[in-house]
Amino acid sequence: MVHYNKFVLENGLRVLVHEDSSTPMAVVNVLYDVGAKDENPDKTGFAHLFEHLMFGGSINIPEYDDPLQRAGGENNAYTTNDLTNYYCSMPAENIETAFWLESDRMLSLAFSKKSLEVQRKVVCEEFKEHYINKPYGDLWFKMRELAYTTHPYKWMTIGKELSHIETATIDDVKQFFFKHYRPVNAILVVAGNIKTEQVKELAEKWFGPIPMGEKYERNLPKEPKQTAARHLTVHADVPLDSLVKTWHIEARLGKGYYVADLITEILSGGGSSRLFQALVKEKQMFSNLDCYHFGSIENGLLAIEGKLVKGIKIEDADREVEAQLKKMQEELVDVNELQKVKNKTESIIAFEDMSIMSRASSLANYELLGDANLMNTELERYQSITVEDIREYSRIIFDTNNSNTLYYLSKN
Repeated sequence: MVHYNKFVLENGLRVLVHEDSSTPMAVVNVLYDVGAKDENPDKTGFAHLFEHLMFGGSINIPEYDDPLQRAGGENNAYTTNDLTNYYCSMPAENIETAFWLESDRMLSLAFSKKSLEVQRKVVCEEFKEHYINKPYGDLWFKMRELAYTTHPYKWMTIGKELSHIETATIDDVKQFFFKHYRPVNAILVVAGNIKTEQVKELAEKWFGPIPMGEKYERNLPKEPKQTAARHLTVHADVPLDSLVKTWHIEARLGKGYYVADLITEILSGGGSSRLFQALVKEKQMFSNLDCYHFGSIENGLLAIEGKLVKGIKIEDADREVEAQLKKMQEELVDVNELQKVKNKTESIIAFEDMSIMSRASSLANYELLGDANLMNTELERYQSITVEDIREYSRIIFDTNNSNTLYYLSKN
């Protein structure tokens, strides 16, 4: 059970405090309710660009990292299609340094041309290195475009195309910042060797004066229900053929999400899983084969992705994957098999919550979903799923008309 206290500042900033006196450290986690899905389709990659810009100096503090390191702190950040998260940890007695740094960059960035140029260059290099010049680098660009026709999940966090970041102006960047990076769109979590009263004082002192901003009202285009199977074949300069298949699944809080999560474990959670046993070990068609989903807040994708053993025809490999899915649709999984993946899920959740860094991040994520206490009750949702649910949802998810298949073939 993770205990926490919550209060909201007058400017709308939600603050959660998790006290843990067993550690000398403290964590400050700031989550902004903005991800790649909130970008203008003609100006993508901004959420991720901001993850870099936020370290390029704020209005009163020219450099973020140096003062933090002097206080014994370390930090990082990540962006997804749904959110942007910044976190740092340090000895608890130096916690005010983090409040000073985080509040100044929430107030306003420095927005210098120099900082934009430096960070733009970094992001453009990352785009080229990981997505243009790397083997299989564009695979998920192609799959997302195949699977989504309408919803902004159809582009990657890095952005739809390089030119969007190359041509970003200071005005574009300012507009994006003041639209999304406001107290009313943010969640602050403080965890570790601190007291709620102390956090209240510091939050009021450092974040209280920041103007609230306008609450961002999300109004994204809905993805229509897929009614026919989609296929795409690509030839690329890669060493091995790759098969990628996706299916649409329910949003983060729907029952189908939890069932899908357990299905991915049954199919691909380690050495005794079905896909590994049948197609990697026994039939030796794939050198590796994974089944997973993206944990998306809105309707996401369940994916099966694998590299083929040389000489195996991709159509045959695809048929064998489908045969495994058919089994899920027709036969009830063994009660023990289901219990095993539930136990594994429970231990993953417990393991994740061991560090205060993870607990802080989880509290922020669950608060974003609408209820931080879900962190303590979510396991019950997994435990309530039956073998009948697994079969029923396998029929819904793995319906051929809900499928997207990409043959990513080696030119050699």
